[in-house]
Amino acid sequence: MTDETPEATVRGVRVLLAEDQGMVREALAALLGLEGDIHVVAQVARGDEVADAVEAHDVEVAVLDIEMPGMTGIDAAAELRRRRPGTKIVIATTFGRPGYLRRAMEAGADAFLVKDAPASELAEAIRRVLRGERVIDPALAAAALAEGANPLTARERDVLAAAADGAVNADIAKRLHLSEGTVRNYLSMAIQKTSARNRAEAVRVAKEKGWL
Repeated sequence: MTDETPEATVRGVRVLLAEDQGMVREALAALLGLEGDIHVVAQVARGDEVADAVEAHDVEVAVLDIEMPGMTGIDAAAELRRRRPGTKIVIATTFGRPGYLRRAMEAGADAFLVKDAPASELAEAIRRVLRGERVIDPALAAAALAEGANPLTARERDVLAAAADGAVNADIAKRLHLSEGTVRNYLSMAIQKTSARNRAEAVRVAKEKGWL
């Protein structure tokens, strides 16, 4: 569900906030509302509502959380980049994981910030991305460079994500339209690449590093 605010009629940067925690979302909206040139014109609580809300409210900058129902902020960023390439994308998340940063940049994000930064930094990031700049938390950027690229392939991530809820190989194979043997092979490679002892540990490691 989207919610357009009265500021939508005032000239300024038109911003969408996507955050599943209502109190956090409203606090961010209030803080950004103190900036004279930034207006939160829409708010959503689900990742799969982002692109439609951006189009409906002619949003210039979308500020997205990562972990949301319906669709992650990273997947929402990729969809938004396809449907509305002119919209700038800022990822603002509690989870400052190097793997998330890499995936967000690959999805087309223009900025990546952690939520413990002051609201003034988010406001400035919104202005900077509109000027065509890329804004990344410096400490996180250094950590991402030190850690290296995500070793999991896209298909290995898909299979590992499908296994996260404890699904058996047959169910994963049916869900992803693969053979059970192929599922076993992907899981084996994911376990090996994460240096894990089993699939559950592989899921945990991949999530901790932001690879999943």
